[in-house]
Amino acid sequence: MVDGVWGRGVVGVFGGVGVLVGVLAGCEVPPAPQAAPGPTAGVAERSARPSVGQPPARPSAGASGQACPEGGVRLAEGGGDAAMSLRVEGYELLNCGAVDYVLEGFPEVRLLDKARRPVEVAVGHGSAPITSQVPAVDAPAERVLLKPGQAASLTTVWRNLVTDSSVPAVEGWALEVTPKPGAPRLTLELTRPVDLGNTGRLGIGPWRAASPRR
Repeated sequence: MVDGVWGRGVVGVFGGVGVLVGVLAGCEVPPAPQAAPGPTAGVAERSARPSVGQPPARPSAGASGQACPEGGVRLAEGGGDAAMSLRVEGYELLNCGAVDYVLEGFPEVRLLDKARRPVEVAVGHGSAPITSQVPAVDAPAERVLLKPGQAASLTTVWRNLVTDSSVPAVEGWALEVTPKPGAPRLTLELTRPVDLGNTGRLGIGPWRAASPRR
């Protein structure tokens, strides 16, 4: 897939780096036609995204007691930002194996609903036409070498809008990711849904080396 090219389907490719504080502040956010309903109150209270300007939480990719999946890498939720209808969400891929792991470009992904059915969504490289530039999403693809214990980040962007009342709003509650060609597919249960409304678009960035934990 070429950056900026969008297509209708249930399978996409995306990646990027952890969400930067204030990344949405520079985005030109056009007036929202109508905000889509968010997750249920219980979910919102338990796992609400931080508002813009707050440091995003770092994922617990290296949590003890978890077996390293086949393939030697583990996927985890990262931090996120929300401004009006705009969403920016990060994920991390940890090398939990014993050998080096190389990434380049974009992974292959699927978004699943609560019933584990594929969500139909148009995916593309970069933040357009969803919003103006988001650095982590619009960064050029590069080769990322992960030593054992190191992580790579990916970033996604979308809008939670209802633009047509006759089209049901949809949410993704699980993420299926194939980090690179030939690698085993990983499934991540999400605590914060990808609440697309009925926009049907998801912007994605490339794999990037994650910032070291402090």
